[in-house]
Amino acid sequence: MADVARLAGVSSQTVSRVANGHPSVVESTRQQVLAAMQQLGYRPNSAARALKRGEFRTLGVILFTLATTGNSRTVEAIAAHAAQQGYAITLIPVAVPTQDGLLGAFTRLGELAVDGVVVIMEVHLLDAANLTLPPGMQVVVVDSDAGERYPVVDTDQADGARQATRHLLELGHETVWHVSGPAESFAAGRRTQAWAETLLAAGRAVPPPQLGDWTAESGYRAGLVLAADPSCTAIFAANDQMALGVLRALHERGRAIPGEVSVVGFDDLADSHAFFPPLTTVHQDFAEVGRRCVDGLLRQIRDQPGRLDQPGQLDQPGHPGTDLVPTRLVVRDSTAPPPAPPR
Repeated sequence: MADVARLAGVSSQTVSRVANGHPSVVESTRQQVLAAMQQLGYRPNSAARALKRGEFRTLGVILFTLATTGNSRTVEAIAAHAAQQGYAITLIPVAVPTQDGLLGAFTRLGELAVDGVVVIMEVHLLDAANLTLPPGMQVVVVDSDAGERYPVVDTDQADGARQATRHLLELGHETVWHVSGPAESFAAGRRTQAWAETLLAAGRAVPPPQLGDWTAESGYRAGLVLAADPSCTAIFAANDQMALGVLRALHERGRAIPGEVSVVGFDDLADSHAFFPPLTTVHQDFAEVGRRCVDGLLRQIRDQPGRLDQPGQLDQPGHPGTDLVPTRLVVRDSTAPPPAPPR
């Protein structure tokens, strides 16, 4: 820093201000210092700056799997918004889904020096009632039922499922069959529960759900079962990948879509419009989930009191509660009224 100051003809304090992005430096002086830094190959020591400030500009992300669309797109959104805020992320997968495994991940992040942690639960691998995270660590949890103990950000899974089910009922279908996600998934459970409750509220029969595992293969197996049932005219699949498998099974069994059977998915994948036919689905705003995770965590880190600027979000930094990101139904060509009954 002293070498840069001599070359630029300024004080070491001015070099420090330029390195830290301080707004009080005159632009011409800033450019003069930056040119000297480039000429000398000087780079600020981020580790030393972090120790001095007590801020590492890094957020940790703990998760159990990247295999699901929701998890991978949520991590992508967190990383993108963190970068916009000047933060990097450190990703720690937990191989063993236990309390000890989770605490081990926190220990590892502590060694790597992070300012806060986003925990993506996604599955019922831990009992939220027994979930205890290290004291003093700023945390936001994604896709969990831990809202009474830790701040949670999640897509409004239940409302998305209600929109999908109501859409099919409003088209005139007598009831709606369901291909669910895996039993251990928080999101799958919320979607299945909302689907069943919507049917019951409308006075309709609730068919037994077909259990899937988020993959197109499981959707295909479920679709073969449903395709063999002539009374099945409407199917709500818990994600787009399983809906893709359902579409294949219906095509193979000669069930016209949407002439005989309507299909709705959940996620609104980038390729959903290219399915045959283009898929009606529930759109999840993963970018907004990522933004709220990062902003909520940074509010805790910066300890800025006050309400958030958008309704429905967490009231206070670190205050438990669930922040639900709205979903919306995207209607395409895979849904239509049921076929007319034979005369």
